Amino acid sequence: MDERTRLRLDVSYDGTDFSGWAVQPTRRTVAGVLTATLDLVLGAGTATGLTVAGRTDAGVHATGQVCHLDLPTVVWREHEGRLLRRLARLLPADVRVRAMTEVPADFDARFSATFRRYEYRVTDAPWGAEPLRRRDTLAWPKPLELTALNAAAAGLVGEHDFAAYCRRKENATTLREVTRLDWRRDPDGILVATVQADAFCQNMVRSLVGAMLVAGDGRRPVEWPASLLTRRERSSEVTVAPAHGLALVEVGYPDDPAQYARRADLTRQLRVPAES
Repeated sequence: MDERTRLRLDVSYDGTDFSGWAVQPTRRTVAGVLTATLDLVLGAGTATGLTVAGRTDAGVHATGQVCHLDLPTVVWREHEGRLLRRLARLLPADVRVRAMTEVPADFDARFSATFRRYEYRVTDAPWGAEPLRRRDTLAWPKPLELTALNAAAAGLVGEHDFAAYCRRKENATTLREVTRLDWRRDPDGILVATVQADAFCQNMVRSLVGAMLVAGDGRRPVEWPASLLTRRERSSEVTVAPAHGLALVEVGYPDDPAQYARRADLTRQLRVPAES
């Protein structure tokens, strides 16, 4: 069998015109575009095993997405000095591969990850979003109070069953540990939520944002988002915030590459609620 080299790819994209990350036969997706471009440069099927850290939904952006793939070592040695620039010339302008790095064979972009960090951008300016930021900033129709947003966020930090905020999948747990959730108002007036967890279930981040926003504008008490954590089914009261305000900004991995495999094994173990 030919020797193969595993590569970590750091990827950014404007999700506006993509139907998410995952390949879909009749839709434009990030993985589909990336695979097609790699096939064009290296030959069909040369790059294998494309695996992503977080499969973003349609319209969601990324500045810190991570994926891995495998190449025959002889092909990588032939192309490594110029592959990044060749991809830059051939990829569409709304997706960039910013780095390609050799990693150990047991590195797994998805399962070796220790955290994912997202940011969600909102403006409550009465005139709406600036035209140049309309693709990545939600315009909120009511004034938002930063103190209230952070009070609502505080009750959601920690390990909880986030069933009320997730689209449940069969045989999958909704238990997650949120290690950071806070809001800031930048000098330009934009409110930015930072959400970090070991992992997220589908629609979780945008659902959390949707719940906090109605607490931030006074329509719900600041305790309301946390009160939903007692539920074991998706809450119909929570409105999922639009995709375009959300961006995956960082994926964390163990500092010691020797821990990649151990972390992957731990992640694959089924999360189960702690006994009461």
